[in-house]
Amino acid sequence: MIGYRTIIRFVAVLLLVVSGFMLTPLIWALVDGETGTMRAFLLPVAVLVPVATLVLRVSGADFEEVTTRDGFLMVSLGWLSASLFGAIPFVISGAIPSYVDALFETMSGFTTTGASILTEIEALPRSLLFWRSLTHWLGGMGIIVLTVAIFPLLGIGGLQLIKAEAPGPRVDKLTPKVTETAKILWLTYVLLSVAEVVLLLFGGMDLFDSLTHTFGTMATGGFSPRNASVGAYNSAYIDVVITLFMVLAGVNFVLYHRMLTRRVHSIVQDGELRAYIGIFVVASIIAGVALAGEYGGILGGLRYGSFQVASILTTTGYATADFAAWPAFAQIVLFILMFVGGCSGSTGGGIKVVRVVTMIKQGWNEMRYLVYPRGVFAIRLSGERLRKDIVYAISGFVMLYFVVLLATTAVVAAAGNDILTSLTTALATLGNIGPGFGGVGPTSNYAFFPAWIKLYLTLVMMLGRLEIYTVLVLFTSRFWRQQ
Repeated sequence: MIGYRTIIRFVAVLLLVVSGFMLTPLIWALVDGETGTMRAFLLPVAVLVPVATLVLRVSGADFEEVTTRDGFLMVSLGWLSASLFGAIPFVISGAIPSYVDALFETMSGFTTTGASILTEIEALPRSLLFWRSLTHWLGGMGIIVLTVAIFPLLGIGGLQLIKAEAPGPRVDKLTPKVTETAKILWLTYVLLSVAEVVLLLFGGMDLFDSLTHTFGTMATGGFSPRNASVGAYNSAYIDVVITLFMVLAGVNFVLYHRMLTRRVHSIVQDGELRAYIGIFVVASIIAGVALAGEYGGILGGLRYGSFQVASILTTTGYATADFAAWPAFAQIVLFILMFVGGCSGSTGGGIKVVRVVTMIKQGWNEMRYLVYPRGVFAIRLSGERLRKDIVYAISGFVMLYFVVLLATTAVVAAAGNDILTSLTTALATLGNIGPGFGGVGPTSNYAFFPAWIKLYLTLVMMLGRLEIYTVLVLFTSRFWRQQ
């Protein structure tokens, strides 16, 4: 049986959490005297809070134990509800009159995709830009994880929710209590965010820009309050700081807890981390050399190359240059990275480094079987042997990923777009990257797509953020059968 009462109660609690954060942009509205924009935030909150409170009172006082099926449905409905509700201020304010466009922008924010339909970003009031970036920050570590951390009401069932939302093939419990694990993850996230804000302030950014760019960096989202993204500042210092924190955000957050608890050896031995750092370093050097002639030498090439490599690898989507105009070899490096993504347990999107490494090792083992048919070969990562069920799950995920990728490419192409635009649109939305090539390059946006394509891509962004299985399982008949 699906626990519909518990699911409804949880979605109500989650929307109350989102409502609380929706009031924070009012600070900027008050500072800037945006009286008209205040209504855009106060009205939906004033309607939702009483309704959600009434739902909680009517549906009972206790949460039932959350099953795996409940977890999938809770997480999917939670993300969809948060996006549907979060889009309302854009429509009421008139900044984004079309609700479909507002929903696309909000889902892009919560899923940390960074794909935008806005052509004049700087024309929006700062309160709306702050909310736009704040959706990144909330979605980066996970709005479900945040809700579990704030409201320890779900008991052991909370693990089912975190598993359904967390990026990666498995979830590590840092403490016996799920709520404590959620709190540790969010505390680490907050501390890193504070550190980046301080460093950006030292670089000459004002508080508003420091906060919004930190939200986009730590969430690996990419929304910027500037039309030219990070390139608007033309500062080597800011480029280096944001590059550093993009790389840090792409690391499994469990490793930061290990560092704080002085388990350094396990960090050094982490196979995914070593592969992730290796990919970043090698790709940055290759891009830097390829761009040396474009930016006055190797140092200039490394500055712009490493920034964009970090941005695409971690699926952040910030830009300091129009990489669509770069030499073809440098573009190919970025294109390949669009298939990789950050580490498992990070805020990054994409397939994830651990899955890529596992599939490469599996392919290598299959070649060894051709030479030694009676051989016994295991896949090892971080010194541990991967269980077959994990390898099978990773193989299934990668296959589904490419099926959805090709299907999305076909859907976008059906609207009359060229193959490069269609393919990289699919890559950028499913991988939660943001910018692509062709019509969705770093200097373009998604405004030209028809409404039905935007709605489809809204679903694809959620599919990518929730790792495909969580959403697609809802479309199977077996999921809804009574058990």
